[in-house]
Amino acid sequence: MEYSTKRETHIAESHLAALYEVSSVLTNSLDYKQSVSKVLQVLHDKAMLQHAMLALMEENEQMLTIDTVHSPKLDGSNMPKNVRYRAGEGIVGTVLSQKQPIVLSKVSNDLRFADKLDLYALDLPFIAVPIKKNAEVLGVLAAQPLLDDPSKLPLFTRFLEMTANLIAKSVLLAKDVAVQTDQLQAERDRLRRKVRSNYSMDNIVGHSRVMRRVFEQIRLVSKWDSTVLIRGESGTGKELIANAIHYNSPRATGPFIKLNCAALPDNLLESELFGHEKGAFTGAVKQRKGRFEMADGGTLFLDEIGEISAAFQAKLLRVLQEGEFERVGSTQTLHVDVRILAATNRNLEEEVKQERFREDLYYRLNVMPMFPPPLRERIEDLPDLAEFLLEKLSKQQRRELSLTDSAIRMMMGYDWPGNVRQLENMLERASVMSESGIIDQDLIVLDGLDGPKFTPRVPVEKPVVENSDMDERERVIAALEQAGWVQAKAARLLNMTPRQIAYRIQTMNINVRQM
Repeated sequence: MEYSTKRETHIAESHLAALYEVSSVLTNSLDYKQSVSKVLQVLHDKAMLQHAMLALMEENEQMLTIDTVHSPKLDGSNMPKNVRYRAGEGIVGTVLSQKQPIVLSKVSNDLRFADKLDLYALDLPFIAVPIKKNAEVLGVLAAQPLLDDPSKLPLFTRFLEMTANLIAKSVLLAKDVAVQTDQLQAERDRLRRKVRSNYSMDNIVGHSRVMRRVFEQIRLVSKWDSTVLIRGESGTGKELIANAIHYNSPRATGPFIKLNCAALPDNLLESELFGHEKGAFTGAVKQRKGRFEMADGGTLFLDEIGEISAAFQAKLLRVLQEGEFERVGSTQTLHVDVRILAATNRNLEEEVKQERFREDLYYRLNVMPMFPPPLRERIEDLPDLAEFLLEKLSKQQRRELSLTDSAIRMMMGYDWPGNVRQLENMLERASVMSESGIIDQDLIVLDGLDGPKFTPRVPVEKPVVENSDMDERERVIAALEQAGWVQAKAARLLNMTPRQIAYRIQTMNINVRQM
């Protein structure tokens, strides 16, 4: 009797110490898989429970899948995979269906036992307990006690139940984390698709020859990591081109970081690009990463690159050449993998001649130059641009907007010194002033820095002369000839949309010549 009491005391003390260690393991790590594996090892090493096994419920199925096993008989080469128990199958499956612990004094005494792991001794006991949340079974915890005295089994069963309760919280947390992770990944993928859609080449509108060349350049430079210098007037879409290059490149899943170099003085520009250490200057209350670090593995877009000072140009040249820099206030050299896209509306060649821009930096940036044309040099794209911008405005204002032919003709006779940005602002103003949503020429205010004006640059088209002897194909050809073979202009002469005339050109087998 005294021996039995001492034995029970020893088991109880061992289980108490093991339970404390199990609790510590589960609370000290958010890595569920690693924590549970350590818990099962504790059961083996400290609680006299060998071949401990955890099986978890599969989502939307009444079936258990073995999640983790700890046994000296198993290693990485023979670890079980995809072992499942249906409800009522074997002792483990019966625990699932009955939602109650099952204790066998000897495995060989119960014909329900199904050892799918081929681990358990037939002459030893076996305990399986449910892992529950209220009345819901989340899984089953099972192990084989190392004892031959059935009277001590209640001690092991109670310990295993307490361990299962602790594991249940970890399982629930892991499930919540998994759900949240899936939701975050789904949201991330949705936002990536949206960003790619917003910045795809479909958002750069134009069918003119100069724009087709720009599209081809974007397609070619997107494949490689070469530095691109986008040069053009303000409002020609330089940032849109930079977006299209990044989101069509192999770096599309990496960060795309932007900085307007004209917006900051040199001291702040250095901190913004290279980062700073805590205490590097007044106001530096903590360490801060710069744009180069933030763009590591992705793309950095430096807008208005022609505005930086000569002193800062030397600092920028080093990181472009070597890919390394130091944070402000630090001596530690950092290395980054960043693709550079830059943009400017300045004449950099003239800036180099006047010694306001370093020649070596000019050549470092001007690897792949691109020149988006001003709107006045691709005026035939204006109808398509206006339609694209009106569609955006329609979504914002939640109503249908349209342009009359007279409004389009009026706009096509203007020089557009502010380019596409000016066109977008003008259309927004006109749409606000239109109660019906129809924008006619009386709502078109063509104003620049010198105030409202209208400078015709092309004659207003006259309608194609109706000729009763002309069939539809001949009228289409006559309109194309009168419009200089610009389909958008010919469509207006015929009171058609560009899509309608394009359809007729295709179906009537008209050979469209290029100017």
